[in-house]
Amino acid sequence: MTAVESDSGVLAGEQRMLIDGELVGAAGGAVFDVEHPASEEVAGQCADGTVEDMARAVSAARRAFDAGEWSRDVQFRFHCLMQLHDALDRHKEHLRRVLVTEVGCPVTVTGSQIEDPISEVKHWAEYGRDFDYLVDTGLHNTALGPARRKLHHEPVGVVGAITPWNVPFYLNIAETVPALMAGNTVVLKPAQLTPWSGSELGRIVAEETDIPAGVFNVVTSNANEVGAALSADPGVDMITFTGSTATGRAILAAGASTVKKTLLELGGKSAHIVLDDADFNSSLPLAAMMACVMSGQSCILPSRILLPRSRYDEGLAVLKASMENFPMGDPWTPGNMQGPQISATQRQKVLGLIESGLASGARLVTGGGVPESLPVGYYVQPTLLADVDPDSTIAQEEIFGPVLTVTPYDGDDEAIAIANNTIYGLSGEVSSADVDRAFAVATRMRTGNVTINGKSHFGIDSPFGGTKQSGLGYRNGTQGYQEYLHIKTIGMPE
Repeated sequence: MTAVESDSGVLAGEQRMLIDGELVGAAGGAVFDVEHPASEEVAGQCADGTVEDMARAVSAARRAFDAGEWSRDVQFRFHCLMQLHDALDRHKEHLRRVLVTEVGCPVTVTGSQIEDPISEVKHWAEYGRDFDYLVDTGLHNTALGPARRKLHHEPVGVVGAITPWNVPFYLNIAETVPALMAGNTVVLKPAQLTPWSGSELGRIVAEETDIPAGVFNVVTSNANEVGAALSADPGVDMITFTGSTATGRAILAAGASTVKKTLLELGGKSAHIVLDDADFNSSLPLAAMMACVMSGQSCILPSRILLPRSRYDEGLAVLKASMENFPMGDPWTPGNMQGPQISATQRQKVLGLIESGLASGARLVTGGGVPESLPVGYYVQPTLLADVDPDSTIAQEEIFGPVLTVTPYDGDDEAIAIANNTIYGLSGEVSSADVDRAFAVATRMRTGNVTINGKSHFGIDSPFGGTKQSGLGYRNGTQGYQEYLHIKTIGMPE
């Protein structure tokens, strides 16, 4: 379709899906609306794919994997993904406007959602080209005499990728490009609220790369059963999913009958332990920024602040000032760093959890509602809740909004116990003047990743994964690439 742009920068995205090398509408021609969260207006439509469309996409991916050369030709994969990198780079400003339109994220903070994933396409192309897919482990003594063993790293097969709405373009790349470079074929099911970040990727693959028909497919849909069909389809060998823990459980159940390999990055309720020797004036403003910069719509957000009782009031004052002065508003205005929530439903969920926190005894320090200066758009004030019971809903359930809860503690042991008092284990943070002390605390936190003094754990070259009910497996690093490979051990004569 021809993109439609308004004076505000709102941009309608690609309406068609990519199935078996062709840009197509849904079976029956149905479409669904895509809303701009900052204006509450419909920005355009996208194809409302069906279970039949999903079956066609899986069949195409199955055929492309089983009968094509994609899984066996590393150099061709490198060539195609470098084409994709270059095409995405040419279209990055178009992609940025589409992203801000459907997500409502401020244009000021889109670098990590546009430039970073585009650069990661090149990273995975080069990494996969140079990866050692055949490892000779040497001679081994066996009952039948010496045998040479080789480890052959092979693609898993057809990968179904189901992505969320909070950072859609980034996660569409993160969940599909390493899978493609490893030799798999892919069916992408983007989130219902942000279909264009997927359909635009499909259009660019179809029009500007040599990726063969069926290797990469995109099915957009407003129906939950379409994603469920992908999870259950026996033609799919692996599911990769980022989203809620509840949906992750359903995906595990759907894939159980075919024993699918499953890579899950799920919910988080991360704690930031601020030790009594920390520099509050550096650590706490950064904590406030992290709570608001993506409207709180981040799974790794350290949304639980644990403050030493001896400096509790001091810490609350710093957090309050930081949150009350955070730049929020129209996502198209440079300088704004907090935009709206993704939808009316999501805003109501956030407001409902704030009310739940107050009902359970939490104290409202600032925020707590809809900003009067922004009557249009799904905005929520940066909100700070103090005296939060560690067992309350507001301390246990993922909020996905610009809300920080604060709980006092006495001593490092109590802080660690509170931090670990959750079903989640995705991320965490420690602030201290003593790095060794902070490191000792970090090693006792039951979480997959920890940041100390603002030095991020997250990077394309480092494994990222959750513990407990925050996920299975890894993204990024060598471990992340190998998630998309099987290891076949071959015994042979010396």
